[in-house]
Amino acid sequence: MLSLYTSIFAAEAPSGSTCYDIKKAYVDSTCCSTPEGLASTTNFVIAASPPPVMAGTNICAGVASGDNRAANIACMEDATIAALEQAGANVTAGYVGSNPNTAGSPIMDSYFSKGLCPVNVHWHYGAEHLSVGEFDENGVGPTTYVAPTGDSGDTSRRKLAAGARRGFECYHYDPSDSRFTTEYDWKYCTDTHVGETYEVHWPHSAVGACHTPNQYQTPFYDGVFCNPAAVNLSILTNVQVSQSIGVQSQVFTIVNDESFYYPDMMRGAIVEGSMWSDVAYYTGSTTGTSRDNSICSPYAPITWQVDRKCHLISASSFDQMCQDMLSQRDDMSGDIYPHGARTLVSDELAASNQANRRHLRADK
Repeated sequence: MLSLYTSIFAAEAPSGSTCYDIKKAYVDSTCCSTPEGLASTTNFVIAASPPPVMAGTNICAGVASGDNRAANIACMEDATIAALEQAGANVTAGYVGSNPNTAGSPIMDSYFSKGLCPVNVHWHYGAEHLSVGEFDENGVGPTTYVAPTGDSGDTSRRKLAAGARRGFECYHYDPSDSRFTTEYDWKYCTDTHVGETYEVHWPHSAVGACHTPNQYQTPFYDGVFCNPAAVNLSILTNVQVSQSIGVQSQVFTIVNDESFYYPDMMRGAIVEGSMWSDVAYYTGSTTGTSRDNSICSPYAPITWQVDRKCHLISASSFDQMCQDMLSQRDDMSGDIYPHGARTLVSDELAASNQANRRHLRADK
């Protein structure tokens, strides 16, 4: 079903559909030419305009971004590995890295059960992680789209000219199937396309503004470290960073098919059927194209929980997520497009603690 709310998000408050939008939906549904006439069911629903952006003061703004964000570090010093474990790594079942500085232990239960809450959602152009046979260097996807500019990474063969570095792809794409080639009428997400592979990240934190209007933040660092008192308490009580901060990761190929619609991608990984049934657990770092195998992230060790399978998801699911993001108190417009993918972390920088576990059907 498609909502008749079709306006593009505005800086102040979103407006409703125009009369033209409603008329077009009526005409496109050919109501008068069907046997049922005006009683026929269409593919549209009448929906109220979404609520305006939450009012109030964003207490997390700038807490850990801008000048308060830690600088990247060299991965090696004097031919010796200097950085703690990094991400995204190979998550193929059985893989184990060899970083001698592995300092964390991953959360093996649901983040919720450990007091962590999601503080952001964003996605990368292609998969940053590698899962052989699911999303890897042999995956397939459309070749007609140019990635968004201004988010470029390394110069490997997978970096598109004048665009963001493209990560690994899934195997679902079929150029002969219109579900993968018919573009969606995007209203909220930008530079996101049907047929492409994207890796979605949900950073979680036990030291964020959980269960408040300031919970979700862009950049995600502000959300992760929003509660300075809780951060200091964790330091004083020697709580492992990897037990307070984690990321959920799930890889999707977008299709123009409403049978793959999921209504709430804001809150974390989808746990349904084959989704989240085979999860890799390890400790790593934050990702992004400002890091590679020479320049590393200082934000480590943090827990990573990564779905090893690639799944189909409707474009409307992503667009609904973007709409939800744009309704938060913080301005999340910097995350409604795909970011470039970091180069796969080398074996010597990947943690030596990856756990291979089938996920129990419990709260995620």
